[in-house]
Amino acid sequence: THSFQNFSIWGRRYSAALSASCCGCDSVCSVLGQELSKITMPIVFNEPLSFLQRITEYMEHTYLIHKACAQSDSIERMQVVAAFAVSAVASQWDRTGKPFNPLLGETYELTREDQGFRLISEQVSHHPPVSAFHAEGLSQDFLFHGSIYPKLKFWGKSVEAEPKGTITLELLKHKEAYTWSNPFCCVHNVIVGKLWIEQYGTVEIVNHSTGDKCVLNFKPCGMFGKELHRVEGYVQDKCKKKRCVIYGKWTECLWSVDPQVYESHRKNDKRGTAETKKPKPEESEVAENEDADDMPEVQETVAVIPGSTLLWRVSSRPSNSAEMYNFTNFAVTLNESEPGMEGVLAPTDCRLRPDIRAMENGDMGNEIFLRLEEKQRAARKERAKNNEEWSTRWFELVTNPYTGLQDWLYTGGYFDRKYTDCPDIY
Repeated sequence: THSFQNFSIWGRRYSAALSASCCGCDSVCSVLGQELSKITMPIVFNEPLSFLQRITEYMEHTYLIHKACAQSDSIERMQVVAAFAVSAVASQWDRTGKPFNPLLGETYELTREDQGFRLISEQVSHHPPVSAFHAEGLSQDFLFHGSIYPKLKFWGKSVEAEPKGTITLELLKHKEAYTWSNPFCCVHNVIVGKLWIEQYGTVEIVNHSTGDKCVLNFKPCGMFGKELHRVEGYVQDKCKKKRCVIYGKWTECLWSVDPQVYESHRKNDKRGTAETKKPKPEESEVAENEDADDMPEVQETVAVIPGSTLLWRVSSRPSNSAEMYNFTNFAVTLNESEPGMEGVLAPTDCRLRPDIRAMENGDMGNEIFLRLEEKQRAARKERAKNNEEWSTRWFELVTNPYTGLQDWLYTGGYFDRKYTDCPDIY
């Protein structure tokens, strides 16, 4: 399995690719702030998964949805939903490979009877790139769906992903719907130095049935890295009364505690910090490295406040995860194709995509990828010639009933296995 161990070579190739992709511009600076979806990158920067499969990793901790369904109190349900929202980004820790951009009409399905769900996703737009997904509980206890439009921008040393799109979770038993968007994600040192990832920004989870709200602050690492990976927030009821404080790390765990207990602990902690305050480091010690953004040393694990309740803890990864693109146990199964499965899958499923299969088998060439892109361009020209509009197969653009915004919602029928109208994209 290919591994990104030599980051300096990776960075030089990345820089060269950016320069070569800029219509003759001599400087990487010419693409600062540009969306990377408009730049064709060599396959070597990818991991052998489609972005549709990366979205499916939201479901790694589906047990939290089932746990939320089992809670009788809406505030307790909100806490568990918050834990699920944080767990959905946990798999991105140390995942520095870029997933393949899905082809227009590409799909991915996954049924996990052990976790009680099935999922279908489709690439519903190419410009802008939009991926839609729909998951449902096998016991008809929940629906989880959304459409994601990740805007990737290059900022010289880093690549930033802005999480456009809304995620909706419906707990059918309680007739509740929750919506939120993911935090920003930044990959540092894409040119030189060791790649590292941080998540930052405010995530608001709204219960549209009760008026409860959870506000989570994914903290940027800061100058000395003390806030790296940290998440802190609170749950408030419809009267805007703070009912609990949530804290932890998106890479480790999430806890809940009573607001008064939290405030008391924070005051005591501040007094203790003031008494043991260290002298200010010399300026030379904190000066920014002009060549690379040094990753802060990972601080101690979350200091648990007495009286806290554990909401979620990250699952351990395979022992050889570092040699497998830092995949989780869940991620390594996403390309599995059991005997007979090809006769059941839609012909547009990611598992059948030849360039991803080639990369998984160690072929890092771009030939197959370029052939697929050329096939897409030819199909697009043919539609334009005949004045035909692209028609999605499993999703349609309608109004999300909870947010009032446009959203791609599942039209049903995929699992009837009638694929006669599927496009030929591979």
